[in-house]
Amino acid sequence: MTQPRPAVPIPPIIVGIDGSAMSHRAAAWAAADAALYGCRLHLVHSVAGPSGLGPGVAWAGIDYGWVHAEAERVLAEATEIVRAAVPDDGPTITMEITLQHTVTDLVELSKSARLVVVGDRGLGAVGRGLLGSVSSAVLHHAHCPVAIVHSATATDTQPADLPVVVGVDGTANSVPALEIAFEEASRRKVGLTAVHAWSDLSAGLEVSITGWDAIHDSEAAVLAETMAGWTQRYPDVAVHRILARNSPTRALLDAADHAQLVVVGSHGRGGFTGMLIGSTSNSLAHAVPGPIIVARNPLSRDNAG
Repeated sequence: MTQPRPAVPIPPIIVGIDGSAMSHRAAAWAAADAALYGCRLHLVHSVAGPSGLGPGVAWAGIDYGWVHAEAERVLAEATEIVRAAVPDDGPTITMEITLQHTVTDLVELSKSARLVVVGDRGLGAVGRGLLGSVSSAVLHHAHCPVAIVHSATATDTQPADLPVVVGVDGTANSVPALEIAFEEASRRKVGLTAVHAWSDLSAGLEVSITGWDAIHDSEAAVLAETMAGWTQRYPDVAVHRILARNSPTRALLDAADHAQLVVVGSHGRGGFTGMLIGSTSNSLAHAVPGPIIVARNPLSRDNAG
């Protein structure tokens, strides 16, 4: 008699914690997502000194006992916020104090994570609409999907019935994004908005009305073909399709105004081999008002580091 195979544990969600309000917001969002998947939530806080100096040199003459105690306080505070955000059936929480710099540790941990979550800006970051140095570096170098939680996100008041938005370009580059987006929509019990934009043409190029009609029909067929297998795999997810004669960034930003989560691939169909993040996903990571997940394709993971 064949014995059933034991369930494979879902890899953890990793969150970078620096004690800032943004990292707390990121942790609260990550906790809710971890609860949906039944996976562990791992909170990471770095006590590394100034960049470029080893831990022993960086903390020379400083009471490391105090540093460690402060790190424990920061993680304890984040844990309280997480438990308050998901009071029922919350995820298992583990914590780590690291002597490595935050980016180094998060990138290393991303090799065995389901998702790395960071706030758009941490302590000391300035400028609205710009990613902080940690979030930007993790976005470009992580080995797994990266979620960026923006300061505009309000996890306690965010409408739970808003859809998940996903960018679809009709190539293999959007497959990881579709997989994440459908799974997120299914677990959140909401619909999915699939956005396909195609008019990123050279400035000044004129196309006749007949030509636009032909392009529209062709792009509609691409979207339908791309979505067919996914709608069969996730029959519980209602799909709304948007065909936009617009730039992908603009079309997705418009859809993001009415979404609880945006998911995009790391590259569009115009991406260059070897690039870790394409221009559209990079722009959206900076500009969307709410949480965004940038999915890694195999090429990106192989070249990240």
